[in-house]
Amino acid sequence: MDAKPQQNQEPPTSTLPPQGATSVPPPPATMRTTLRRAAFGAMAGAVLVAGAVIAVPDDAEEKAAPAPGPVARAETAAAAGSPASLSDLTALIGDRQKWVETHPSDAQSWAVLGTAYAEWGRRSADAAYFTRAEQALRRSLAAQPGERGNSAAWVGLGTLANARHDHLAAKKWGETVRARQPRTWTAYPVLIDAYNGLGEYAAAARATEKFGTLRKGAPALARTAEMYRNQGWREDALATAQEAADRASSPAEKAASLHRLGDLAAERGEPAEALAQYEAALRTDPGHLASRAGRARALTALDRTDEALADYRTVTSKLPRPEYVLELGELYESLELDGDARTQYAKLRELLAQARTAGVDESLTEARFEADHGDPEAAVELMRTAWASQRRSAEVADTLAWALHRAGQSEEAMQYADQAVETGVRDASYAYHLGAIEAALGQDGPARGHLEESLRTDPEFSPLAAPLARQALEALGDPASGGPEDLRPPPEPSAASSPQAPSPSPSSSSSAGPESPARPEQAPETRQEPEKEPGRSAAPSPQTTKSGAAANV
Repeated sequence: MDAKPQQNQEPPTSTLPPQGATSVPPPPATMRTTLRRAAFGAMAGAVLVAGAVIAVPDDAEEKAAPAPGPVARAETAAAAGSPASLSDLTALIGDRQKWVETHPSDAQSWAVLGTAYAEWGRRSADAAYFTRAEQALRRSLAAQPGERGNSAAWVGLGTLANARHDHLAAKKWGETVRARQPRTWTAYPVLIDAYNGLGEYAAAARATEKFGTLRKGAPALARTAEMYRNQGWREDALATAQEAADRASSPAEKAASLHRLGDLAAERGEPAEALAQYEAALRTDPGHLASRAGRARALTALDRTDEALADYRTVTSKLPRPEYVLELGELYESLELDGDARTQYAKLRELLAQARTAGVDESLTEARFEADHGDPEAAVELMRTAWASQRRSAEVADTLAWALHRAGQSEEAMQYADQAVETGVRDASYAYHLGAIEAALGQDGPARGHLEESLRTDPEFSPLAAPLARQALEALGDPASGGPEDLRPPPEPSAASSPQAPSPSPSSSSSAGPESPARPEQAPETRQEPEKEPGRSAAPSPQTTKSGAAANV
């Protein structure tokens, strides 16, 4: 059964009815079915279907877990920590909905349903499912409080908070579970996402390492690759991501791994390699729309814009995430299709308004849009609010820096642009923004270096910004010969320009003048220090005094 994650699209009525009601009550379940569902509920209730679907079992467990049907496949994937396909996720939601209607006190099934709703909302860009997720998770906690062992609902609330980009709340839920049950592996993916969103990269690394000790397999390797990428260790990130792809055990897991390899290739400025990885992901899972968006970016970098536009149109119609709509609008603008660009920007504003109403924080995308296409002052306010709420990731620092620069506050922007680059993330746009800010402040040397770095990292990192980076670099021109003027040695005075000195007397001609034949023989004598007597130090020469003074500064 296939499911397409389109905006406001609900799974078929027969498998995904409206919450709280079905048109025809299900027949009474047999004892065998009841026991099977209870076992599945207990197993899957300890798992996140979204942020917590992230680790795979050992090889022996993988071979011993056949998947007879979509619900069983989704539950097996959830218990293992691997992502479920959208069709299997749809079947799981329908099954849990029917079950809780006749078993309203089953806290674990409510927790599974809530986290499944959160994952469906994230993967379909339909925030209405986040409301359903919160309601289901609250029902779970009402049936069994978290203090009485219902950690699955707490982890589900953490997953939901991350999906809404409320990383501070996600951190709270994850740390609450970890404090009570430190070996509950499902808490660690929530913590990793929360720490990364808050810019707490050292804490994210520790959580990643702990997660890797508790669970093995492709998703744990994927998290490790992400950690290496955030630290700027590209080779390690690539090797670990490739191992994750090699060890993937399901089509959904394989597609996610290949997509990650595509992202890493795109960041290295290798669009052809990125395109190959995204297309491999789509062959594995044709419904993996994130890879179709990646394919559109790669095609744009390869100047295959007609194909890129077609992919973007497909993605934004089925998965209308604000960042994808912004990318399509900027592609139109780069092609001077201003009417189409304005249409996309208007659509983006509608999506951002819907997100605010649904309690989803899309301030990063909104600030990026306002900084370049709207009101830079509004972008500054959005990012100042994010910064004040402890969201201090490289993305937030870079976006705040660029918004400040666009609003005419380049001096303040420098500290945030520096911080974004110093995190270790090697993003071409970060280097471009820092270089442009430095150029505006007259720091031509550093500006030239960062602009060159941005184009060296990825020559086509943006259809709008990459040409601007080249223009800014050309405007700076070649560096002056001899290095910066303030670091060059002072010129030696020439005979014509120096003031006329009195002619040396005959008595001093033997020790003065550059052409005096006696100077080479006397020079060693003037530099020779007298021998030190025991218990007595020689008087320092003027050069020694100067050196000693300099050493004390």
